[in-house]
Amino acid sequence: MRNESTAVEDKKIAHMLTKVKNRLLVFSGKGGVGKSTVAVNLALALSREGRKVGLLDADIHGPDLAKMLGVEDRQLEHSGAQLFPLEINENLKLVSMALLMSSPGVPIIWRGPMKMKVIQQFLGDVQWGELDWLICDSPPGTGDEPLSIAQLIPAAAAVIVTTPQDVSILDSRKAVSFAQKLNLNILGIIENMSGFVCPHCGEKTELFKKGGGEQVARELGIPFLGGIPMDPRIVESGDNGRPFIGEQAGSEASEAFTAIVERIRS
Repeated sequence: MRNESTAVEDKKIAHMLTKVKNRLLVFSGKGGVGKSTVAVNLALALSREGRKVGLLDADIHGPDLAKMLGVEDRQLEHSGAQLFPLEINENLKLVSMALLMSSPGVPIIWRGPMKMKVIQQFLGDVQWGELDWLICDSPPGTGDEPLSIAQLIPAAAAVIVTTPQDVSILDSRKAVSFAQKLNLNILGIIENMSGFVCPHCGEKTELFKKGGGEQVARELGIPFLGGIPMDPRIVESGDNGRPFIGEQAGSEASEAFTAIVERIRS
């Protein structure tokens, strides 16, 4: 039986969601595919177009978005039970466990109910304000966090990130099935690490095959949003807290991602 506390949390979340025009879950069937890179660059790209964007780092155990945005030394402000998201720029706000920890080296050792509770707080107690987009970067797989978000945010859309290798494609099928079972609106699949572009000569090499994401999208009858080639500068930008969509304008990866953003918001 649902208790009174849960009902109160649900009411707060429902009120928050009335101020959000678009809700998007970015997730993947396995780790290491660059899902967080996609989420943070998507949020930044939309914010630079003048859209009000909230970015929720729902990876409780491995929150990376603060590092990727260069704010890992900052903390969330609070007043009583209310939390205030960190402003990255005039249109982009971030909430992450990394902004609540005293040290980035402290592990989060929590079971499912604790993770569910903090996600509820991130959605219901954070003063997000009016948003054009709420983008949730979920941990990989189909476990507690993505399940909690999908249940707490009705009418959410989903973007699934994969790489071209067979093992990643296998797991992306599971991610699609997960999204379908939870009645998420699947906007499409993104194939990350889709070929390697040499930063010196510009030649492209298929390190991890190519076209796996497009093939599985076609087989499952969902849109293929595009492929993002590997580029060492993407790694450098993320490590330095400067997402590549802004730092590497004009590169093949940046142009590919810009085209993906256009398909997502169309």
